[in-house]
Amino acid sequence: MLKQRYTKVRKMYRIDLNCDAGESFGQYKLGSDAELFKHVTSANIACGYHAGDHNVISQTVKLASENQLAIGAHPGFQDLVGFGRREMQLSLDEIYNLVIYQLGAIKTMAEVQGMKLNHVKPHGALYNLAAKDRDVSFAIAKAVKSVDKNLILYGLAGSELCRAGEETGLQVAHEVFADRTYQSDGTLTPRTMPNALISDAEEAAKQIIQIVKEGKVRSITGEEVSIQADTVCIHGDGPDAPTFASTVRRYLQNENIVIAKIGEE
Repeated sequence: MLKQRYTKVRKMYRIDLNCDAGESFGQYKLGSDAELFKHVTSANIACGYHAGDHNVISQTVKLASENQLAIGAHPGFQDLVGFGRREMQLSLDEIYNLVIYQLGAIKTMAEVQGMKLNHVKPHGALYNLAAKDRDVSFAIAKAVKSVDKNLILYGLAGSELCRAGEETGLQVAHEVFADRTYQSDGTLTPRTMPNALISDAEEAAKQIIQIVKEGKVRSITGEEVSIQADTVCIHGDGPDAPTFASTVRRYLQNENIVIAKIGEE
C-alpha cells in the first residue's frame, strides 16, 4: 500500500501598492512620480482641484501608461492653497457634481492616450469626510457609478465609503496606509496629532506585513485592531518617496507577498 503524501500549501498573500500622483501645478513641482512609478502598481492622479493641471494630468497619464500602472482619479475639494486637506461645507449635490467633473478630466485624458480609467480614490479632506459621513460617502459612490459602474472605489478600510460603494454595487478596494498610524477605532491618526506619520520605511513595511498577513494593525495606544487590506497607499509628496516605496516593496516581497494591481493574476 502506497503511503499517502500531504503537501503543505503556502498561503498566497497579495496586495496592490498605490500612490497619489500628478500633484504638481504650473511652475510648482511636487513629488518624484517618474521614480516612484517604478515601485507601485496603481497611480491616483490629481484632477486639477486640489492639485494638478491639464498639462500635468496628461504627462502623468502618459508616465503611468509607460510603467503599466492602473490609472485612477484622485478627486478632492477645490482647494489649491490648502492642497485639498481643509474640509469644505458643500451640499451633497455639489459633492456629487465635483466628483463627476473631476473623473471626467482623468477619464478623457486616459482614453485619448489609449488607456482606461481603473479606479477612483478621493483625496485629503474629502476622503476623511467620506470615511465617517454616510451621506457624503453615498454621494461619492453614486457619482462614481454614474460615470462608470465598473470603476473600483478605493476607500479607507472598514469605512463608510467602502460600505457605500458596496451597497451601491461597485467593486471596492479597502485601503491601508504605509506611512500613517492608526487610532484604536481603525481610523487614521489626524495629521494635527503627534506620531501621525511614519517616516521610517522599515517600520512602515512591518506595519503593512502585519496588516496583510494577520489582518491586524497596532494602534498608537497599543491595541491590535482588525483591518482589511486590498491596497496600500504610499504618499508621493513625502520626503524621498521613491526610496520609501522601494524599501517597503522589498520587505513585502521578502515575505512572499505578491505585489500586483487589483484583479491582475
